[in-house]
Formats: sequence, C-alpha cells, structure tokens
Amino acid sequence: MSIKSFLIGTPIETVREKYERLSKKMGLAIFSSDPLSSVAYGTEEILFALVVGGAAFLNYLVPIAIAIVILVAIVATSYYQTIHAYSSGGGAYIVAKDNLGTYPGLLAGAALLIDYVLTVTVSVAAGIAAITSAFPALKAHTVLLCLLSILFISIINLRGVRESGKVFTLPVYLFIGSLLFLIWASFMKSFSLPSIQHHELTGTAANILPLFIILKAFASGCATLTGIEAVSNGVRAFKAPEAKNAGITLIWMAFILGILTIGIAYSSHYYGILPNANETVLSQLARTIFSKGAVYYTIQFATALILILAANTSYSDFPRLSSIMANDRYLPRQLSNRGDKLVFSNGILILGFLSALLLVFFGGDTHSLIPLYAVGVFTAFTLSQAGMVRHWIKDKGKGWFKSALINGIGGIVTGIVLVIIAVEKFSHGAWMVLIAIPVVVLLTRKVHQHYLSVGEQLSLEKCITGEREHKHHSVIIPISGMQQAVINAVKYAKALSDDVVAVYVCLDEMETARIKQRWDRHCMGVKLIILESPYRSITQPLIEYIDEVQNAYKDGVITVVLPEFVPSKWWHHLLHNQTALFIKGNLLFKKGVVCTSVPFHLKT
Repeated sequence: MSIKSFLIGTPIETVREKYERLSKKMGLAIFSSDPLSSVAYGTEEILFALVVGGAAFLNYLVPIAIAIVILVAIVATSYYQTIHAYSSGGGAYIVAKDNLGTYPGLLAGAALLIDYVLTVTVSVAAGIAAITSAFPALKAHTVLLCLLSILFISIINLRGVRESGKVFTLPVYLFIGSLLFLIWASFMKSFSLPSIQHHELTGTAANILPLFIILKAFASGCATLTGIEAVSNGVRAFKAPEAKNAGITLIWMAFILGILTIGIAYSSHYYGILPNANETVLSQLARTIFSKGAVYYTIQFATALILILAANTSYSDFPRLSSIMANDRYLPRQLSNRGDKLVFSNGILILGFLSALLLVFFGGDTHSLIPLYAVGVFTAFTLSQAGMVRHWIKDKGKGWFKSALINGIGGIVTGIVLVIIAVEKFSHGAWMVLIAIPVVVLLTRKVHQHYLSVGEQLSLEKCITGEREHKHHSVIIPISGMQQAVINAVKYAKALSDDVVAVYVCLDEMETARIKQRWDRHCMGVKLIILESPYRSITQPLIEYIDEVQNAYKDGVITVVLPEFVPSKWWHHLLHNQTALFIKGNLLFKKGVVCTSVPFHLKT
C-alpha cells in the first residue's frame, strides 16, 4: 500500500468527481496532444512517399498539406456537431450504435480501441526518435526508452485526470510556442535565403504511377488527423457546460493544427528538407534555421515531450471508451470500474501493456508503425458521420438539413480517404488492422453473449423459491497433519453438520501412523479416513472420495472445509505448499460441492 500511495497518491472521494474535471486550457493539452504532435512526423511521412518520384514530386508537398488541413476542417466541423448532439461522450461508438445498429457501433468501437493502442506506440516511438536525432548515441536503446516512457505516462494517468493535466499542460504549450516560433523564424529568414531545389534527385516511379505516389503521400499525411475525435469521446471530462467547453476546445485544436501543418510543410519545402533515416525532418528544419544551439535543442526537447505525451490522448480516451462498452456488456465489466483516483485504472493498465508489446514487436520504429495508424481512426470517422446523418434525418429539428449536409460531406470525404489509406497502405501493414478490427468485433460479441447467458441463468424469474432443501449435508475436512489450524477447522465443521469426516492422503506409512495416533487424542469425535495414493497425488484421491459421497447422497450437498494458516508477510507464502489453492481450483467446477477456508493467522 505504501508503494501504491507513493506512485499514484491518496484516494479521492467519489463526491469530488466534479472537481476533477478539466478546464478548456487543460482539456486542450490533454485531448489535442495527439493530433498536434502528428505535425512533427506528418510532413516527414509525406516526403518519404514523394521522394520516390523524384524532385518534381516534392512540389506537391504544400498542396497535399493544404488538402489535409481542409480535411481537418471538415472532420472538426462534423465532430463539433457530434459533441452537441451527444454530450454524454462516447463519440463514434455511441453515434454509430444508436443510429446505424449494433455491428456498426462495435466496428467503430473496435477501430477506435485499436487506433488508441497504435497512437501510444507511434507517439512514443516518434518522441524517442526526436531524442535519438539530437543524441545519436541513444539510438541503440530505443526500445528501452520507449518502454520507460510508457511506464511514466501510465503512472501519471493513474494519479488522476487533473494531476495528469497539470503534468502535460506545460509541454503541450511549449511545443506549440516552439513550432510557431520556428515557422515565424523560417518565414523571416526566407527573405534573405532563396529556396532550395533538388534537381539532382531522380526517381523512376514517377514515370510509371505518378497518381499512385501522390495518393500514397496523402494517405501517409492523413496520420495528422488521428486524435481529432478524442474531444467528442471525452466530453464528460470537461467542466460544465461540458458540450460548450468541449466544442470550443475542438475549434482551438483544429485551428492550431492547421497553422502548424501548413507552416511546417511550407518551410520544409522552401529549405529543401528531405527525409533522413537518422534525423527527423523537424530536426533538420530547426538545425537549418537556428543551427545546433539552445533554440534547436529547445525545439527538439519540446518535440520529444509532446510526441511522448501525445500518448496521453489515448490514455484519456481508451479507458473511457472501454468503460462505456463494458457498461453495455461488450467488454469485461472490470473495465467500467473507477480506481482510487476516479480514473478507469484497468483500462489504463491494459493500454500500457498492449502498447508496450507492439513497441517491442516493431522495435520502436516509427515508419513501421505509421502505416497501421490511420485505418482505424478513419473507419470511426466515417461511421460516426454516417450515424450523425441518420440522427439528423430522424430528429428533423431546427437546421437539421444543414447539419445533415455537413455530416454527410464529412462522411463521404472520410470514407474516400479510408479507401485510399486502406489500398495504399495495405501491403505496408494496414492489412493487420483490417483483420484486427473484425476480430475485436467478434470478441466483443462473444463477451456480450456470455454476459447475456449469465444474466439469464442468474435471473430470479427462473428461481423456484419453494423448492425443497438438500436432504443431507456432508462435511469433509482434508488435512495434511495435526496442528491448530486443523483443530479450528474441525470446530467450524461440527457447527455445520452432524456428518463430518476428515480425510488424509497417505504418502508415507510411518507418517500416516503417527497422524492416526495423534488424531485419536484430538479428533473430538470426528472420524479420520485414510485415502491411499499410489501415484503420490493429493487432489485425485480426494476428488474420487467426494464422488463416492455424492453417489451415496444423490440429493445432498458437500462442504469441503480447508484448514489454512495465513503467514503475516506476503513472501512467507512462497515458503509453503499451496495445496489448499489447488484443491479449491479443482473443486470450483464441481457441481454440488461447496468449498470454504478456515484461516489460522500466524503472528510472525
């Protein structure tokens, strides 16, 4: 408990939940860190695709960036409407489920859950890439640095919403300020320096599939849009009025994202920045403008921080979405439980674990992870907008046609982008996400069917209260020797029934004789039955004996009373056999048998 208190702090009362909510300033830091951070690698991914075609294709960098910003505006406008129509949160999952049906809702939910895991992996990997660009000697420790980053973010989020907001607010605003300063400085410097042309850069692919290269670059750059839906999923995290504050935060986020995207793309094109496996585009641009001085390292530090902390957007939304789906009985109900700090702790831990696995599997390589990245989020975008169109048509409130038109345009555009991304990135790893999404949907359906089955079987409607009780109650006490814990168990067992027997599994004839002798002095009238075990098994002879008793009393019930001594320190358990635990595990699935423990607590 002392370690837990040190790591995540003291518990927060449930009644203080409303005081843990976020202001717009803090909400921008938490929910926009993912889309804003994508500016750091969005331009780089576009350039990696364009450079294949040769120098002429680099001229498409700025137009592609503008197209992406237009897409940002469309999606943000659509989600602004979603926030006000569904102020309870839940985003694409709730919208699609309510308006399109269960399967589209589960499809949107599965796509978002997968996207949130990928967001953590990509953000952390890109953040560590920014650090290794500035300090190349650390590149060999990329995976370790990624895992430590995930551990740090997980612990901070377990400390509560407001506390994580305080930690992440400064890095987000430092990053925004640093990039705005970089864009301004590069623009001012452009008056004295001519733009750089890469005439020596050639490529053969341009002569074959020029449109393919442009579409691939656009699909790569669409990673910039990941995280835009985060505000709509976390509306309830804002202070009242929740919808208004969330909507304003979304507008701020989209505006800043648009400025940074176009600014970085224009500056990179003007100064002839090309993608480099050992140094990020943002690092090259900052080095070109400021050289390797204090400003350069400040920008790299801010970039690394925002990229790593961009994972916090997923840490805010993955647990919330999984809790909503758990309440609907599509995910394990443990995900709906709030922890000591009023956060969904189980969701946070699962997200951290899955992200760490992916990072280890892909070796912390950003370029290997990004192709997997945008499929899930654009699936959710499309289903959400389609659901909102259906919502406005059904509702037919004031201005419904205009609202339906906005969401309709958003759905068509994001649907087209989804197809482009799925096709262009399929061979680069997007196929894994396209398989994973329906697999997760199938698993959620299995979970739901299980909960429905359990609820039906436990329902009181099928309970016959007048049914006669068990005709016989047999109590069996497995013992391993003569001690005080056994005597306590015998006393307890005699209070339950008149038919009480103790059983001992014989593994050694001499030890069995000693136990029988001592039992006769302390048995208190309870019979001791010796079970033979030629193959030295403890549980098998006991289970066979229980089967015999069940056959003898068809209408009876059996209670197995287990004497257990409980050490005072946790590590003392490692010094003792856990036979009682194995017995309970074997009897748990045996119908008509009740297993209970009688603990004897040791002092030291």
